[in-house]
Amino acid sequence: MEVEFDVDSSQLLEAASDLAQHPGVLSDASAQEFLSRFPLPEIFNALQTKLDYPGLENAVVLSLERIFRTKYGASLIPHYMPFVMVGLGADSQKVRRLACVAIYCLLEDSNKNISIGIIRQYDVYPLLLNCLVDGDEQVSSASMDAIVALAVHPDGLEIIFPADTNEATHLGYFARKCSSTGRVRVLALIQRLFSISSSVASEVSKSNLLSLFEAEFQNKNDTLLTLSVLEIFYELVEVQHSAMLLSKSSLLELLSSIISDASADSILRSRAMMITGRLLSNENAFAFITESAFRNVLMAIDGRFDLLGSHESDECECALEALGQIGSSFQGATLLLSYLPSVARHVVNAAFDQQHHGKQLAALHSLANIAGEKRMENTVVLNSEAEENFRRLIYDKASNTSKLTPSGLLFSVLQQDSEIRIAGYILITGAVARSWCLLEILSKPQIIDAVTDTYRETKKIGMEARHRCCEAISQALSSSTNLNKDPSFTVAASKIQEAIRRGPYGTRKQTDAQPQVMTAERF
Repeated sequence: MEVEFDVDSSQLLEAASDLAQHPGVLSDASAQEFLSRFPLPEIFNALQTKLDYPGLENAVVLSLERIFRTKYGASLIPHYMPFVMVGLGADSQKVRRLACVAIYCLLEDSNKNISIGIIRQYDVYPLLLNCLVDGDEQVSSASMDAIVALAVHPDGLEIIFPADTNEATHLGYFARKCSSTGRVRVLALIQRLFSISSSVASEVSKSNLLSLFEAEFQNKNDTLLTLSVLEIFYELVEVQHSAMLLSKSSLLELLSSIISDASADSILRSRAMMITGRLLSNENAFAFITESAFRNVLMAIDGRFDLLGSHESDECECALEALGQIGSSFQGATLLLSYLPSVARHVVNAAFDQQHHGKQLAALHSLANIAGEKRMENTVVLNSEAEENFRRLIYDKASNTSKLTPSGLLFSVLQQDSEIRIAGYILITGAVARSWCLLEILSKPQIIDAVTDTYRETKKIGMEARHRCCEAISQALSSSTNLNKDPSFTVAASKIQEAIRRGPYGTRKQTDAQPQVMTAERF
């Protein structure tokens, strides 16, 4: 005989609303007290039969989400799995999200072996995939969280990565059956899975799921779709272990082809450049890619500079930033400066071009990366060939301007607005490790005065950048056996030490308040 549940909707609405709005983390005691008044079967029945009661569904769903996130609430989920299964297939998006949250809480707070067994017993995973691609954004997000929680457990990986590639739940097979929106969501899930750990990333690779990205990169019919996929891949390459998988795919080649494609939308080329830059900023990446593949990337970016007009400044800035990211790694900077003609010439030219503020700012930061500002102390200076090419690029640029010398170029940067000056401090911080750059700076008293001026910067970021610049100059000077004993630089060294002693925020001279005497205004 079926048990009939009859709960007062108004009382349930009031209690659920109070619980949903309860401040702070919900305690087990509060969850238990609520469920003693309204048992779960009664609440589930209300969700099925009283959806037309104003505000009830929303309040109940929010309150149950909070209850399931408590240890007490999560312990009840295994006993009510039939209700959860109905919720996963419900028409209501709120109820579907609640069911996904319940699965997530089951996997997070219960015994892992028991929870995985329940997932298998009720065949939950296919329903989670349906929620991922068919639900609204909140349902899709909750479903993805549950699947990621499942992937953390080794037995859960067997569910997510079946051996049979034609299995209905194999992500590759499943994605091919989806709409474009569904495919993007599956790719977002793959990115989340890839980010969990190197072992899960290996499963992604073995399942050939990176080929889904490759297929979408080759799609030239839907710019928005391709852009969405590029955004997801941008997050994927941020993962430390992403570099090792590049040797097993043609993704780098496809990115190069997007960059080179003059018919592609500018925003796609820009995003492809940024992805490539982020990927190759990883020092480990060069162990898994060929030199020819790297050279092709540089050639693709180099080719774009020759075609970019003044109206495509955003793409130009992205190209400059990408080169800076590549140059932030020791190997990347070495190769960037070793190939002639060096693509780094574009960075140097733009860094001292005062006609285009955005390009100059991007180029200065990129040049600082190439100079080693972000690298460890023992990897700032490159091999002799790369260093000579770097020095020649700077001197050639200076000789073709009215400044004539690198010190003149650097001083002109320090005379500009705050953003440019900060970038200039950062550039000097990296470049001053070279003896020729140190000599240029010490030989220009105006530069020393600028970087030691306590009153120059008014923002915290500027003060700190200026102070780090002084520390870098001091360290370079103390490491130079030739220059640190040169009496002609004693004054400069003294000013630098005094600026360091004052700290980044400076000890400014105190001035007494002076009364001002003036003629009174008369009406």
